[in-house]
Amino acid sequence: MNTTTTWTTDRPWRGIMVATTLPFKENLSVDYDAYAEHVAWLIANGCDGVVPNGSLGEYQTLTADERARVVRTAVEAAGDGARVMPGVAAYGSAESRRWAEQAAEAGCGSVLLLPPNAYRADERSVIAHYADVAGVGIPVVAYNNPIDTKVDLVPSLLAKLHADGSIVAVKEFSGDVRRGYEIAEVAPELDLLIGADDVLLELALAGAVGWIAGYPNALPASSVELYRAAVAGDLATARPLYSSLHSLLRWDSKVEFVQCIKLSMDIAGRRGGPTRPPRLPLTGATETAVRTATEKAVADGHR
Repeated sequence: MNTTTTWTTDRPWRGIMVATTLPFKENLSVDYDAYAEHVAWLIANGCDGVVPNGSLGEYQTLTADERARVVRTAVEAAGDGARVMPGVAAYGSAESRRWAEQAAEAGCGSVLLLPPNAYRADERSVIAHYADVAGVGIPVVAYNNPIDTKVDLVPSLLAKLHADGSIVAVKEFSGDVRRGYEIAEVAPELDLLIGADDVLLELALAGAVGWIAGYPNALPASSVELYRAAVAGDLATARPLYSSLHSLLRWDSKVEFVQCIKLSMDIAGRRGGPTRPPRLPLTGATETAVRTATEKAVADGHR
């Protein structure tokens, strides 16, 4: 396997970094013991590390104490803080910087940072935001999610952020797989990370060196096999695997992705459980579709 696509202590944002779901008890308090078990289970099943406090981890619903404890729990459970990349998104740059400082103090290897998301920031504001957080000294992975933030980290802007030393990689979630090639042209040393499960093969072939992943929460073994085959260019293995899983992977890009992945975990024998409001349980056609796709994947031997 190409060593540039594997996790290393000096490039701890590479490989398969799972954006972890967060288990809640019936009263919707955080179940830290269950979370620790989940982190350890993912790594034992071949994943390289975890990304706590991302959208999949429902960070927007957490108190400051909960959010900090989730990071500490992940570091302890992973056995190596370098395998933990906390999300540090916040409405203000100062708060994002404080979360980056907390991650550094906890021993994490990198952090994942959205652009300013309280308003549609211009390029000057985005550059200042990333420079401020990068000043902490921990490697920063940019998260391009123009669908939710309304701020698009286009390749030319990513090139500026990388040239300034503000970012080491980008989680690309625009859905435009053409971006991978343009990023390589304008910022060849910037690491491209797959940001959505349903474009994994396309971005792997475009040169991605990592995957910030959702569905390994439910099916880590098959996800690891798919990633390794995809980044190795082994289409004979990757293509049928990808086709078999794609009806499931595409739910990672839907508005209800948190509930979808947690439901898939429940069906696959893991603990997904409830989400905190305002997210509500799936119903109707969406629940049926996710359930059907998951049951088929499990019946096909994916795990």
